Amino acid sequence: MRESWFVAGVDCGGTKDAGTVLRADGTFLVDRLIESPSRVLEGPAAAVAALEEAMDAALEEAGVTREQVRAVGLDTPGPASATGVISRRGATNFSDPEWRGFDVRTALEDRIGLPVAYTNDANAAALYAHHAHFGPAGSLYSSVSAIIGTGLGGGLVESGKVIPGRSGMAGEIGHVQIPLDGILEDGQPVPRCNCGLAGDAESLASLTGIRKSLLPYWLTRYPDHPLHEIEDEAKRAYQVRTLAEAGDEMCRRIFEQQAKALGALFHIASNFTDPTAYFVGGGVVETAPEFRTWFLDRVTERMDLREEQAEVAVVATVPDLDMAGGRGAALAALASVVAPSGG
Repeated sequence: MRESWFVAGVDCGGTKDAGTVLRADGTFLVDRLIESPSRVLEGPAAAVAALEEAMDAALEEAGVTREQVRAVGLDTPGPASATGVISRRGATNFSDPEWRGFDVRTALEDRIGLPVAYTNDANAAALYAHHAHFGPAGSLYSSVSAIIGTGLGGGLVESGKVIPGRSGMAGEIGHVQIPLDGILEDGQPVPRCNCGLAGDAESLASLTGIRKSLLPYWLTRYPDHPLHEIEDEAKRAYQVRTLAEAGDEMCRRIFEQQAKALGALFHIASNFTDPTAYFVGGGVVETAPEFRTWFLDRVTERMDLREEQAEVAVVATVPDLDMAGGRGAALAALASVVAPSGG
């Protein structure tokens, strides 16, 4: 019976790991966030041990033993290959030199003695958003997701399956350059992304974009704004969302530019994959309903879909964002077990 076995999912973050458990019939057994330190700054050995601990904590919460688990899904921040090898150039969340070129999927598999299915964190969140929205009918639809955080992650789902790409880099939609007409003010400098590109989506729609480009510009337009009193750039950038949610004019203009950037990005996606759903995730949608609705409306306005597309397209938020990565990883693990035999 399929109901007698399970898969687990572990979301590896820069500071925290989170685990979940999924029954073979697609029912999640963990309905709250179970976090533990990820220890990624201590290097691969400590981090892989922490992943095992996160998995065991989720299994204990669900009342499931390891013997009942068929596979484990793992997601991490990128960049990494489709098989879970961290980029040889290193990565923001994996700064220890030992992480460069490290095969985190195989290391966890060897440690726990169970098959491990790997996906990056944005793809995992995208897969969960698709599953949560469409349910059992997910294989009939496609979607694109944009996850706003320190950077701008993304994921493409076609017929219910994540498109990883040949090297695992598909869905890096944050690094798609977008048309800036109607987004930037006259005379506003073109933002530059950490990846080196000028005017890609991440250069505007990310916390880094706020800190490096948008907030410094808009503070010149509002010389009496209270954020001038905060000297630390990072602390100032973090305050922008709180103030925008409260209705601050300058901060709303910053988020309007971010929303328009996402809308321009989704417009490009509409011409490539013509998805049914466009999902937005990140702190910007974990806000009060009024601000969330206002932001999504600005995104939709800029998308400029054809009439036929607009009639069927859905613009929505990624649900349960703190748990979306782990849940998406678990869904990928379930697919890895079911697909070879068809169930």
